[in-house]
Amino acid sequence: MAINFETALGVHPTALKARTERASLLANNLANAETPGFKARDMDFQRVFEQSQFDGPQGLNMNVTSQKHTPGGAEVVDNGELMYRTPTQPSIDGNTVEEHVEHAQYMENALAFEASFLFLKSKFSGLLSAIRGE
Repeated sequence: MAINFETALGVHPTALKARTERASLLANNLANAETPGFKARDMDFQRVFEQSQFDGPQGLNMNVTSQKHTPGGAEVVDNGELMYRTPTQPSIDGNTVEEHVEHAQYMENALAFEASFLFLKSKFSGLLSAIRGE
């Protein structure tokens, strides 16, 4: 009996990709906290995740000529999915990065990434046990 990784691993590989993209965005916001005129960006994780679940991988799609092929994609998020963050207190220089907000969002994203990673790790442990016949 063949193992179907898509059903065995669930949503966690897609969630990890989306969380990685969001971490990169949030880190970029923090790196540009002192740049005049920089606009903080973020993504709606829920919307991107739901879209990737129903529409398949975003970005560069590959041909699938057999049921045994795994669909692939280059990116989870394209620039059309990014949003600008509205600051609670605008700065004089036009920068919309609020460090306390970005840090909180980054930590929340990191915790969600860690949770998905642990779930994925447990799924692989279960598959390895099944393969070994334990």
